[in-house]
Amino acid sequence: MAALSSTLLEVAFIIYLVAIFLFGGSIRDKRNKSDKISKWTIAAVAATILGFLSQLGYFITRWIASGHAPVSNLFEFTTAFGMMLVLAFIILFFIYRVAILGLFTLPIVVLIIAYGSMFPTDINPLIPSLQSHWLYIHVTTAALGQAILAISAVAGIIHLVTVVDQTKASKKTFWLESIMYVLVVTLGFIIITSTFRGLDYQADFNWIDKNEQEAVMTYTIPALVGPHEGELVTDGKFEPLVEMPAIISAVKLNTVIWSVIVGTILYGLVRLIFRKRIGQMIKPFTKNVNLELVDEIGYRSVAIGFPVFTLGALIFAMIWAQIAWTRFWGWDPKEVWALITWLFYAAYLHLRLSKGWHGEKSAWLAVVGFAIIMFNLIFVNLVIAGLHSYA
Repeated sequence: MAALSSTLLEVAFIIYLVAIFLFGGSIRDKRNKSDKISKWTIAAVAATILGFLSQLGYFITRWIASGHAPVSNLFEFTTAFGMMLVLAFIILFFIYRVAILGLFTLPIVVLIIAYGSMFPTDINPLIPSLQSHWLYIHVTTAALGQAILAISAVAGIIHLVTVVDQTKASKKTFWLESIMYVLVVTLGFIIITSTFRGLDYQADFNWIDKNEQEAVMTYTIPALVGPHEGELVTDGKFEPLVEMPAIISAVKLNTVIWSVIVGTILYGLVRLIFRKRIGQMIKPFTKNVNLELVDEIGYRSVAIGFPVFTLGALIFAMIWAQIAWTRFWGWDPKEVWALITWLFYAAYLHLRLSKGWHGEKSAWLAVVGFAIIMFNLIFVNLVIAGLHSYA
């Protein structure tokens, strides 16, 4: 069953890649000037739905194989988040029928799934505090809420690529290109992790954790930063350049640093070869965009996703925290950033409804909100140690 689950995820990944090209064809099809949905779009949406069904099959078969909802580690949660993002897109497409939304959503989904697949995929039994039905309720609802909110960022990126003048340098072009840079850094993570996994690299360190206990930390990428009071015990491996305090997960921070290095090199090569910003490269795909409709999609995504996120990430989370740790709130890093995310989107709705922040202002807010979500998913999980940090 576990093997079938992995195969279904791989099939979904390939189908999503095909769907990206189909959506690209639907945008570039100049013969379609009416409101009628083109054959390219129909094929793209059909492929997306097929990919979603395959990934749903992965989710169900892994659940059967493990005996619990597959959201208990970073691989499982990240792939589940990607699946929820596809579901959110499918629903919104059938409401608004905007093909370009798929062209921008699916590449992010592909990156998210590839990113999650770089982490250990083994099925392990749950620790006692996770053996609760609230695991399914809290985590899946939170992931769905984040996925719906993420669609607002996709709409925001489309809006910004369309309206920002990228022929000259400005603050707007800088921040828009920063978004593209982060996506390339994510690709850099996939490349560096895949490379050293293929080389079967492993280096073990004895170190002292935050509880002053001796432990072993294993690196699968050469250590630029080492663990607290770490001692390399694997012969012939790279010695770290600097030592981290115990509160920082050195092995995960090391992965982030390598990802930034490789992503920066990759981004530099793209800029050198094409001689233009990435945002400028993709702008031709947005020339026929209905900005008012895209703005409406961004707002509706937040209007729907915000209450779902509130239920999953705050209310259900507090109930589970009381059951698992006998307290509703403990200022754990993940709890703090869930609250920050909630406050930000509450501010988004306030500014949108009370202050009239529509169009470009709303698009920038949506993009910042997604940046907070991804910071929570990547940096808080990988670097900051806490009760919610995935292994």
